[in-house]
Amino acid sequence: MGKWATLSEKTRRELLQARAFLSAVAEPPAQALARFVAERGARGAVDAILRGRAAAPVLAEVEARCADVSGERVLRAGEEAGLRLLVPEQPEWPDEAFAELAGAREVGLPDMAEPLALWVRGQGGLAEFTERAVAVVGARAASGYGEHVAAELGNGLSEAGFGVVSGAAYGIDGAAHRGALSAGGRTVAFLACGADVDYPAGHGRLLRAIADQGAVISEYPPGTPPRKHRFLVRNRLIAAMGRATVVVEAGARSGAANTANTADLLGRPVLAVPGPVTSQNSVGCHAMVRSGQAVLVTRTEEVVELLTPLGVSPAQEVAAGSRATDRLHQDARRLHDALTAVDSAGYEELARDCGLPLARVRAVLPELELGGFVKRTECGWSAITR
Repeated sequence: MGKWATLSEKTRRELLQARAFLSAVAEPPAQALARFVAERGARGAVDAILRGRAAAPVLAEVEARCADVSGERVLRAGEEAGLRLLVPEQPEWPDEAFAELAGAREVGLPDMAEPLALWVRGQGGLAEFTERAVAVVGARAASGYGEHVAAELGNGLSEAGFGVVSGAAYGIDGAAHRGALSAGGRTVAFLACGADVDYPAGHGRLLRAIADQGAVISEYPPGTPPRKHRFLVRNRLIAAMGRATVVVEAGARSGAANTANTADLLGRPVLAVPGPVTSQNSVGCHAMVRSGQAVLVTRTEEVVELLTPLGVSPAQEVAAGSRATDRLHQDARRLHDALTAVDSAGYEELARDCGLPLARVRAVLPELELGGFVKRTECGWSAITR
């Protein structure tokens, strides 16, 4: 039983209200606020902010909106718009994907931070989806060739059992979503505005289809309008959600290139589709391949091959399913790995082995215990064989 299931309805509602407040009070990625929430927890952070007792960098990020934001009102507005709020305390939160964004924030990479909450239009858990998801991105002003390739990739990846992540923009994004939908697969769109806003307006019908077959998601509260800077901020979530990022067409300086750079920073594979050498739409793809940042791919089978473990066919991988520990976030997996190597260990020994702060070890072990991965013994903690 997960921790969320053990909470009372009142506590759950309070957590959702706290996260709704945090999603609205600062403009993402809000690195100082994200760090503060990671240290204090959502409700503790909100209480400190409202009392003016947070650190100066945190208060600077929330100053402009703090007096006007009510978590209860924001949450109610989302519910009235048909959205649900997904928060890190829930079991369907994609811990591993966003733990890498938190790690990037911790080492000081600019414009990197985990989302504080996600507003979702649609159904289905994201944790399971991210285990086999691929981001497909590219130019808005795409060529017919680019849209054809993107649609084929979306369709082929879905048939191979992969989910497709993109940004619902005109051009490559829309073609990739449509390809996935035509194969009956799941596809997720991250927006640079509220999840209740149909943007671009011409993709209203497509967004409704995505929500029916997957999810339309945003870290921005309901009603938030699109702004130029929000597209670049949004791109980090697309990169984090995919096991790899495929760029179909991209200019030398473009949002797709930005997504690819973020994926590269997070250690995710970047793949690029070649185009005519005379096409400005493919300059970015060719530069990625030439620099060694991206692997050249021309069809779905090559993408699947790169994502499939050596010696295992895609069909075998699907049949085998994922290990239970694959869903653990990075710190939890490090602790579990350390315990599988010994009969038992105490807090201090595990902290030394994993290189995690002692306080973090003490916080994560109960999570693993609730999940049935570890147990307390007279000698400390032990892994449970599954």
